[in-house]
Amino acid sequence: MATPSMSPGDTATIVLNIFDGTRQPIGAGVKNLLIRIIDGNQKQLFSSFRNGSSFSFHVPFYDNFGDRYTLIASADGHKQAGFTPINVSRTLPQALDLMLLPNDGTFRFANATWSDVETTYPEIHSILASGAAAEADAQTRYEDLMENNPSALACLWNLMTAMSDIDLPSGNPVKYLKRLIWQDIPDRNIAAPAADRFYAYADKALVSQVKLAAQQGEFAPELDPHLFHKGATSSYKQTQFGEANVQLTFHEDDTQTIEGTDCVVVEPDIDYYKDLAAHTLLEVIANALTGSLTNPKDVYVLRWIAGRRAGVPEFDPPYTIE
Repeated sequence: MATPSMSPGDTATIVLNIFDGTRQPIGAGVKNLLIRIIDGNQKQLFSSFRNGSSFSFHVPFYDNFGDRYTLIASADGHKQAGFTPINVSRTLPQALDLMLLPNDGTFRFANATWSDVETTYPEIHSILASGAAAEADAQTRYEDLMENNPSALACLWNLMTAMSDIDLPSGNPVKYLKRLIWQDIPDRNIAAPAADRFYAYADKALVSQVKLAAQQGEFAPELDPHLFHKGATSSYKQTQFGEANVQLTFHEDDTQTIEGTDCVVVEPDIDYYKDLAAHTLLEVIANALTGSLTNPKDVYVLRWIAGRRAGVPEFDPPYTIE
């Protein structure tokens, strides 16, 4: 679909880069890479197959809501991905990085072995090892999770990585975690690590830190959190991105003292979108909202795209999807 002819002052530039699940430019072997561009008036201006991983497009500049663009990419054997809005201007090219995962992609934990965790992520190693009778026992339960429930391990690393990048008035949320809860405790509404969340004991000071961050607009409180999180007393969702924000839900009636620190249960998870309309518009991640669990693969893509777009440190959990 051709773009209408325009005078030089009536155009804007969008640079699109496509990556794969290893966070590298997508390879030449990908077939039928389709790029679609939709303007803010919901008019599709471009739909064409391309070869390569980086493209530059000149699009109309309207100087109104029409400049809120949507880009969608798809390819044979891959999940579709997209982003909106991309607010263009006459003078500054807008860059967008998208990630396409293979439909049958699997988790690769080459950089997330127990020895890697101990060496590269000592703070997280301490959290995961806490409560085990010995280091070997901690390693065994971690490797059991990797072998038997890789989606839960991917979710855990999605959350640990995202939480590490959150700036609280003092430190980040991971700093306050003391012990992961590894077993289901039904009578206390607590579950073992799953594909969409985990539960952990955290220094109760984390509650105050998140409330302070909410006063600064970094989090938004959820009303009546117990309706969606049984036993919850409060819940706050990060507001930094349009997609894949961390939500921290507290169970302040469930307490424990760990190594002299008064702790409460925290339940971290990540939602897909702030606004469900974004999901409908982009048509990304088919069936993402039809199941009961958030898919860690979808979170991986959305959080990575959102971070690249926002210009923050890259979302880089120690696994890939290939």
